[in-house]
Amino acid sequence: MEEEKIKGAVRDAYAKVAKDEPRSFAVNRCCGGTSNFVSDISLAVGYKKEELNSVPEGANLGLGCGNPTALASLEKGETVLDLGAGAGFDCFLAANKVGADGLVIGVDMTPEMVDKARSNARKGGYKNVDFRLGELEHLPVADNSVDVLISNCVINLTPDKAAVFNEAFRVLKSGGRFAVSDIVLLKELPDAVKQSVAAYVGCLSGAIMKDAYLETIREAEFTNVQIVDEAAFPLDCMANDPTAQTIGSSLSLTPEELNDVADAVRSLKVVGEKP
Repeated sequence: MEEEKIKGAVRDAYAKVAKDEPRSFAVNRCCGGTSNFVSDISLAVGYKKEELNSVPEGANLGLGCGNPTALASLEKGETVLDLGAGAGFDCFLAANKVGADGLVIGVDMTPEMVDKARSNARKGGYKNVDFRLGELEHLPVADNSVDVLISNCVINLTPDKAAVFNEAFRVLKSGGRFAVSDIVLLKELPDAVKQSVAAYVGCLSGAIMKDAYLETIREAEFTNVQIVDEAAFPLDCMANDPTAQTIGSSLSLTPEELNDVADAVRSLKVVGEKP
């Protein structure tokens, strides 16, 4: 798939997510059958109830696959960069931790998401967050200016992951660190999934093999790269994924092929440092 076609599809899909109020996602059996899908899936991937209650309404869209702020051990006064900030959920959690003397920068390539995040910041009275429009492969952030970089289920959506991690290395200070939650694969996906733009938007065909993902990070010259946690991430539990709930039927996969897809997907939590 062409890179610009992929980016356009991702941007369009998440613009629709940003505009969708109220939400109308179907409840999946993995979420316990409750009506509050967003909260349920956020709790399932590692957030605490008090964290969900601490951010402006509408900031949490349930799009993550982990809780990178919990991995990052944020401290007062630090500068934090969130890659793919969405409506600002992780940025607001980080802002609460770094305090008034800290700064949180959120970058997203979807104008509607940036607008929503800025509106949420105003609603919540946040003065220490700065949302910027930009692509992760070309970050609108100065060299050596960030203490901590976080990202939540977004790098897998980018066609050039090496460029993203090279940019991450550029903007981090020496001694800076990153904490990323993302989707990776343990085995190759069926061709029908790999060639589907819809599956790419839904985090699936954009994901790469786990070993290749880790090697991409190391090739960007990060050190102390460690997997903090790795978990199965069933297809029907993909957090508010625009296509995961219907991918089997839309791509005409057999039940066996759909199970293969689910078995291949992992939620990976990775940390590392810039020397």
